[in-house]
Amino acid sequence: MCVEQLEAGRHEVENQYTRSVRPEGNRPALRQIAEVFQIVPRKWRGIGEIPQSGLALRETYGKFDADRRFGVEAITAEEPAECIAGEILQGHKKPHDCPAFGLYCTPERPLGAPMVSSEGACAAYYRYRRRGIRD
Repeated sequence: MCVEQLEAGRHEVENQYTRSVRPEGNRPALRQIAEVFQIVPRKWRGIGEIPQSGLALRETYGKFDADRRFGVEAITAEEPAECIAGEILQGHKKPHDCPAFGLYCTPERPLGAPMVSSEGACAAYYRYRRRGIRD
């Protein structure tokens, strides 16, 4: 997507693989996905619930649902109050704006999603600030 498309309010994705990917997608695969899954609201770690952002197995396939089968539906991963992971994930704040960053939240003891993965924003800031790189 180019800057002109963004400014014009056009947000479609440009297909860079036209030799193998058709604009309508893989219809047999899309039919199978629609048969097995339904679109549902989904809670995202650090952000909260987003309507129509997740997939869940349809009732017909309920016997394959690991949440139900193993009784883990109620398990959640909540960040502590001092963690501002949601603000960081949405780009509203930077890792060094977090009061826990580098003190209570480190890659060895992460409080939120952006510090858990080595590709996370907080983990990257933590790693490279040690080399003197700042904003």
